[in-house]
Amino acid sequence: MTDTATQTATSAGPQVEPTTGTHRRSDLVIVYHRQPYEEVEEGGRTVLRENASPNGIVPTLKGFFGQVDHAAWVAWKHADDPSNPGFDRVIEIADSFGTYAVSRLPLTPAQVTSFYHVTSKEAFWPILHGFKETYNYDPVDWPTFREVNWAFAEAAAAEVAPGGVVWVHDYNLWLVPGYLRRLRPDARIVFFHHTPFPGADMFATLPWRGEIVESLLACDAVGFHIPRYARNFTAVAEAQAGAEVSEEIPTPEEMAPMGGALTARRLPLALDYEGRRIRVHTNPVGANFGYIERLAGTDEVAAKVAAIREDMGDGQLILSVSRTDYTKGNIEQLETFERLLERRPELHGRVRLMLVSVGANRAMTAYEEVQRRIEELTGRINGRFGSFEWQPVALISTVIPLAELVAYYRAADICSITPLADGLNLVASEFCAAQGEGAKGVLVLSEFAGCAVTLQGAVPVNPFSHASMDRGLDQALDMDAEEALGRMTALRRSARRWDIEAWTQRELALFADLRAEAAAG
Repeated sequence: MTDTATQTATSAGPQVEPTTGTHRRSDLVIVYHRQPYEEVEEGGRTVLRENASPNGIVPTLKGFFGQVDHAAWVAWKHADDPSNPGFDRVIEIADSFGTYAVSRLPLTPAQVTSFYHVTSKEAFWPILHGFKETYNYDPVDWPTFREVNWAFAEAAAAEVAPGGVVWVHDYNLWLVPGYLRRLRPDARIVFFHHTPFPGADMFATLPWRGEIVESLLACDAVGFHIPRYARNFTAVAEAQAGAEVSEEIPTPEEMAPMGGALTARRLPLALDYEGRRIRVHTNPVGANFGYIERLAGTDEVAAKVAAIREDMGDGQLILSVSRTDYTKGNIEQLETFERLLERRPELHGRVRLMLVSVGANRAMTAYEEVQRRIEELTGRINGRFGSFEWQPVALISTVIPLAELVAYYRAADICSITPLADGLNLVASEFCAAQGEGAKGVLVLSEFAGCAVTLQGAVPVNPFSHASMDRGLDQALDMDAEEALGRMTALRRSARRWDIEAWTQRELALFADLRAEAAAG
């Protein structure tokens, strides 16, 4: 869903205290691979701390805890010996979000490598994003993937109250709904995808496609960011399982830009399968618009913005922020900037690209190769065009504290987000929030980022086309103030419309509808 790797603040949050008392079942159980807090070493012991920043997927999901009577979270935790993990499997937590249970699954490093790094990242990830050339299922240990998903399902089944909602997140837990339906047929099961969902032909590349689709069709609702992904899912369900679309509508105008690469004109709402109705739920997650906007207005950020602008002088700053991944288009971004400097020598000394590309997983060969290529291109560009007074590219490969990142959002003249494929991308929305009222920053946005469907006012580019990328960057650099202001005003309006609060309320409405349907029989 998001590029959260670059958005974590460095200061620790308040300590989280496990509580005592009778453990009870929960109205809402969130199933996500990461724990809902940070583990840090203090004085030779491990303590739990709240996530330092309210920005990111974990704090976003924890925000639902205050909306129900009692909630729980299911995640994994490393253990050398799962039969004797050395920690309590289930604990009750009290923090600023409330009191909730955390069920921690002890997984060995070998299980995590197999289930997450190999099956999820080497087999699923490239297919989800349309990269057949990097797809490799030979090392996949499917029994281990099943085993881990079964453990998540068992933990969720033990936590959910009768008729409660189990909310499962992302493709590495694809088999959980099918197992959970066997264990707790009374539960309302909702699945949310934070990535693209591929078309039927691409999805068919997965040898386990039938098992995955059967599991997803055990849900009461399956969620996606944008209509295109929802339509791809219904096509897969029809092709692989014979499910039928039973309800659809014209896509609302605010999610159907004319001519967009990811535009879908029809929005599926439900599938029928073996006598059951499965909702198809489209709900683009948003940035924490209000928080970013407030942070951008603080004295700390203002001082940093002033320093950045003083350093730039009359020059223009292009900012790009993402993880290091072959899907993110960082290499194409650098190649476009190099062509700009070749084509327009008058910009030498007057434009700078700040590329924030934080490694997602250095242990994986595919990501190591991308990082190496990024570093080579950066060195080549700076060597060809740089001087003692001017370095054209600043490459940042470490995590940036959120307040500093927001300062760069606010100071930048252009934010260029050009993934080859991206489930949504919240950086683009955060840039708009940080710019503030009356700002004239320009957003250059790939047509293949999911947020291109919801953000109105960006300069669209096709990252697979040199000509399109070159035109887009030229247009952004040469844009007059009036047009830039009009575009940013529209961008901020749409980013605010699709913010995290709107996403939260739509998800809660879905949960309420599912409970009401179950109560009505």
